[in-house]
Amino acid sequence: MITVALSKGKLLAPTLELFKQAGYASDGLSAESRRLVFKCPDSDTTLLIVRPSDVPTYVEYGAADAGVVGKDMLLEQDRDVYEPLDLKFGACRIAVAVLRGQELRDRLSSKIRVATKYPNITERYFNQKGIPVEIIKLYGSIELAPIVGLAERIVDLVSSGRTLKAHHLVEVEVIAQSTARLIVNRASLKLKHGSITDLIARLQGSRPRNGGRKGG
Repeated sequence: MITVALSKGKLLAPTLELFKQAGYASDGLSAESRRLVFKCPDSDTTLLIVRPSDVPTYVEYGAADAGVVGKDMLLEQDRDVYEPLDLKFGACRIAVAVLRGQELRDRLSSKIRVATKYPNITERYFNQKGIPVEIIKLYGSIELAPIVGLAERIVDLVSSGRTLKAHHLVEVEVIAQSTARLIVNRASLKLKHGSITDLIARLQGSRPRNGGRKGG
């Protein structure tokens, strides 16, 4: 028996579709279901539905043998997990954005205030550029921060850019690209090698050829 943690939210529907195509079937398996645990008896697998930010924790500590999560979360958390497979959907990017008209306002003599739900990624990025920053951690509605004067810039997940445009924001730098990834607990890879390699092979054979989209 192996347990796989899947991310709630925008990644869930394409993830469940991928798992169904790969032969992981369960009664009632749907993104609309309120259930958090699904048994797949034919493949001796249990699927857990958890918050995206929790998936790497479940996998690192062995509560799940494997998981599906966006690369953005892996870059932010830097968990000790094995990442064998890019699942090729949920394509988006971690980007820096500012209010339109303020694209060139770099104040290197003082800290730039940046709002984000990715404080670690943001701090690393601006440190590498030698730009001092004050980071404000937010959990949602990041786009509001420059509008109300809370921050001069934001770092957020972007796909189409429509959400930024609707709030008069302009994307000025791309920090990293992100897609859904399969991650595996390092001990499970050794102790349940057959089941894990079977999971990887099934998902690899069922992946979409072109990355899908998520984010705003």
